Amino acid sequence: MKEIEEVNYDDLNLKGDEQVFHMWEPLNFEIKDDYKYIIDNRIFNAFSDLLAIIATPILWIINIVLFGFDVQDVDNLRKVSGGKVTISNHIHPMDCTMNGLINFPERTYFPTLATNFKIPFIRHLIRILYAIPIPKKVTQKEKFFEEIKKALLDGKTVHMYPEAALWPYYEKIRPFKKGAFKMAVDAKCPIVPILYEFKEPEGIFALYKRKKCIHARVLEPVYPNLDLNDNEMIEDLQNRVLEEYHKYCN
Repeated sequence: MKEIEEVNYDDLNLKGDEQVFHMWEPLNFEIKDDYKYIIDNRIFNAFSDLLAIIATPILWIINIVLFGFDVQDVDNLRKVSGGKVTISNHIHPMDCTMNGLINFPERTYFPTLATNFKIPFIRHLIRILYAIPIPKKVTQKEKFFEEIKKALLDGKTVHMYPEAALWPYYEKIRPFKKGAFKMAVDAKCPIVPILYEFKEPEGIFALYKRKKCIHARVLEPVYPNLDLNDNEMIEDLQNRVLEEYHKYCN
């Protein structure tokens, strides 16, 4: 697997949610009004869980060898006994696998761009591994958020990228969209922030790695302030999560 090229973001004058990384998307995909975002079929879920168990050690090896992947403070996840929304900065096409590894053995649902379901083969693989296309129609968004709320209330884990766009190897935190925080407020569950940082290769990694190693730091859970109304709660939660990130970067 070839490492992706770094980008000089200062020269691009981009908006915070503007995509700089694109994949081949030749297929058609349309979200129907009756689309099932959270699949509750037992056979499908059993097959998906089995695939995740098989893939987990393989992905650990790939991410460690190729990217020097390491995780700190994972015990912060264990402080949450029920449903939770994990979030992270979006810095590599493989960071979705890293987030899944961090949350394992918990099943992790990944709301993602609907365009990812236009990629041959990948569209089926990500669906099996609990990817959920994010709709744009208002009526479809209601169903989308309701199904995610139910999953969170049932104790599931949902992972979101509040920055929306993937900026490879970008070392700052970009502005957040509110979707992840609305999910947490709807279900009255915590946000668990994950921060991806870049470290110079050391030891064996210094022998062959040209790019920095990718390390993940799991931050303390941040809970909604139930004394506020929902809109205030969303904004307050977003601001407090940003404060947690800014303790380590920017």
